[in-house]
Amino acid sequence: MSFHALQSILVAGMLLLPSALLDAAAIAIPNASFESPETAFVNLNIDSWQKAAKPPDYVEGGGFLWSQLTGIFKNTPLGNFDHIDNCDGNQAIWMFAVPEAGVFQDYQSVDWNDPAPTHGFDPTFEVGKSYTFTVGAIGGGGGMLDGVTAEISLYYRSGQGIPLTLAATTITNTSGVFGAYTHFVDFNVSVPTVEAEDSWAGKHVGIRLRSTVSADLQGGYWDFDNFRLTSHARPSVRMLFAKATEGLRVSWNSELDARYQIQVSGDLNAWLDFEGTIPGSGGPISKLIPQREGTVSFVRILTLPTP
Repeated sequence: MSFHALQSILVAGMLLLPSALLDAAAIAIPNASFESPETAFVNLNIDSWQKAAKPPDYVEGGGFLWSQLTGIFKNTPLGNFDHIDNCDGNQAIWMFAVPEAGVFQDYQSVDWNDPAPTHGFDPTFEVGKSYTFTVGAIGGGGGMLDGVTAEISLYYRSGQGIPLTLAATTITNTSGVFGAYTHFVDFNVSVPTVEAEDSWAGKHVGIRLRSTVSADLQGGYWDFDNFRLTSHARPSVRMLFAKATEGLRVSWNSELDARYQIQVSGDLNAWLDFEGTIPGSGGPISKLIPQREGTVSFVRILTLPTP
């Protein structure tokens, strides 16, 4: 596509701006790395997290109590054969591969020590932002079979208090993914940009981990650690083009202390930086992409992480 053709698309209002125009901000999760309560070995209690309710068909007699299917353990010292090399802090949690075992946290959740909600986790789904939930996982524990699954999800509660899943990612145990049982592998799930008309706009964010193993594969256990939640806000971008002899002029409203990067592409597959990083000014920024950039078909503005 020629540069002039690109300008024609702009006039028609059809320039594609991919959703990668994101500015990530960390959202605090209480006890995100399971350092509380502190334990010398293991602890069935988990501060700030509510355990999933026991299903009616789970039989505790002769086996594990439901409360024993999740809990906190202390990482072994450096140099031990089972030391987890990227444990965030000194502790993590286990979750047995039993259907519906798990933990969750939202504005209304409780924990072992607080029968009423403390509202310690209170972010909401804000209009104009997307959300990503990331966890570190280790599979294969206790002879876990290949094909065993767990799920991480983002949800909100309905007006009746019912959790409604917005997005979920399945984690599947395979020897290829979890070849080393001493290193957490990151998995994430994302909710796209919240729009004003979405039923979850303004509702409190919920994060959940649960076992989704089938009855014929259950057995073994997972380890999890370092739960992270980030929001991503797109900058306000408006496109203007200059005279055909000059090129394409791009302008957007910047935030003070933010950093931006213009990227150009001919086919949406490969993106190239146009010039260097641009510091935000708290006001409009305008840049001219010269006519000589003849292979440009698409333009995007990235908001870079704050160093």
